[in-house]
Amino acid sequence: MAVTKAVLPVAGLGTRFLPLTKAVPKELLPIVDRPCIEYVVAEAVAAGITDLVFVTARGKGAIEDYFDRSPMLEATLEAAGKGALVAEVRRVAELARVVTVRQDQMRGLGHAVLCAAPAVGNEDFVVILPDDIVDAEVPVVAQLLNVHAARGGAVVSLKNVPRERTNRYGICAGPMLTETLMRIDRMVEKPKPEDAPSTLSIVGRYVLPAAIFAILRETPPGAGGEIQLTDALARLPLAYGHVFSGQHFDTGNPVGLLEAQLHYATRHPEYGAAARALCARFAGS
Repeated sequence: MAVTKAVLPVAGLGTRFLPLTKAVPKELLPIVDRPCIEYVVAEAVAAGITDLVFVTARGKGAIEDYFDRSPMLEATLEAAGKGALVAEVRRVAELARVVTVRQDQMRGLGHAVLCAAPAVGNEDFVVILPDDIVDAEVPVVAQLLNVHAARGGAVVSLKNVPRERTNRYGICAGPMLTETLMRIDRMVEKPKPEDAPSTLSIVGRYVLPAAIFAILRETPPGAGGEIQLTDALARLPLAYGHVFSGQHFDTGNPVGLLEAQLHYATRHPEYGAAARALCARFAGS
């Protein structure tokens, strides 16, 4: 059965962007002319996802509004003869079907995914962390779904990180079946560098079976006192890690967001030339 549902946890407080995120969800911070969240939604849609489950919290309603129709705005633009803008506003609203569920307590990524269980049902599904944006010729979600279609089981995206930073990530280890495919036999959440079983970290993309929900219900708090998705994944009977191809940006921190903004601005069909000129100007100053 084709995987058509994606869970996007967006309940986080965005503390690294305070005070801005007191009023604006971090997922709506802009990269050129689109918010961060649209980049990962576009990736999911390009991979065949049709249904999005946003796991939200109080103060995150603007995310749902962004992907909803706005008849008053459309009518105002129509009356002003701005047909191209009307089409763009409608395009965003028609990307996918959206439902939201609330995470009433911040108890970790595993808990956030568990909150989506009623909306996902008994189906395999994708989890996408909106902070992780990847510019790839083949969407990372599609790369993982290709592995899932061929081999089954859970599939996570992997990236090599410096050993001194392994304590920031979920780290996977196991035999490499190909240059890019691991059969995972061990997962550790945020290990000390000296204890890390490898330097291959999970980066923001997962294909999971519905069985993960029952495991999450029994998973005790782990690192940081939170329910860790990695701890639940380690109990699955079959899991693969795919070392994805593409340029990754962690937009959950100001420097990562700036990197993404510069990357996409310099490649933008309308603003690219101006952005490259600005980069050259400041590089020379």
